[in-house]
Amino acid sequence: MDLRAGGALAGTALVTGGGRRVGAAIVRALHRAGRNVAIHCHASVDAAEELAAELNAARRKSAVVLRADLLSAKALQRLAQRAQAAWGRLDLLVNNASTYYETPLGTITEQAFEDLIGTNLKAPLLLSQACAPALRAARGAIVNVSDLYASRPLRGRAPYCAAKAGLEAATRVLALELAPDVRVNAVAPSGILWPSDGSVDKAGQRRHLERVPLRRLGGAESIAEAVVYLASPGAAFITGTTLAVDGGEGLL
Repeated sequence: MDLRAGGALAGTALVTGGGRRVGAAIVRALHRAGRNVAIHCHASVDAAEELAAELNAARRKSAVVLRADLLSAKALQRLAQRAQAAWGRLDLLVNNASTYYETPLGTITEQAFEDLIGTNLKAPLLLSQACAPALRAARGAIVNVSDLYASRPLRGRAPYCAAKAGLEAATRVLALELAPDVRVNAVAPSGILWPSDGSVDKAGQRRHLERVPLRRLGGAESIAEAVVYLASPGAAFITGTTLAVDGGEGLL
């Protein structure tokens, strides 16, 4: 992996779900580190375009927006091709995009199952496959965004938890299959941001924080910095691992 003057990361990154929340924080952190960034979005086009404009104002021609439906295998192939074509190479893939909602037993529909498995497992795996040739050529990296609940049960979310558990298993398999050219790791967050729909009230927030040893939310930046680290030369001998970013909640 190349370095720019001053120690900044060179090369390019594709971040799925990069227009909002944690995805936007990851995009900004990679951009600050020196990467050019392809910002994937589906519905959040306006937010992604606004973010790209902000980054291009800071450094010309350093960000592009790529819209794609991650549930379409053909769209994933095109997304990989467009990301590589933007700057003629691809050094990093961050599989961040996710859907997350309750599906209590008895209410799980085929559509919900396909959506949750599709965005959280199928899309990251197929997109990694599509990006693999470019990442091999660049001796790059993949970082998957998993969840604490890949390894801990969470009531009412069986398809989501199963998908994230599968993503961590896929992370380990891809680390073997893509070695020695491409490193593959994951980050497993918990307690990063409150849901944007206001579904967790103040009492629920207090109850959650009581379960976190550090007694606070991590904030999107904590995930972003973990991704930057796993993509950096400092993590050059790390592959096939999942880094917990959960304030210690996974210890309980």
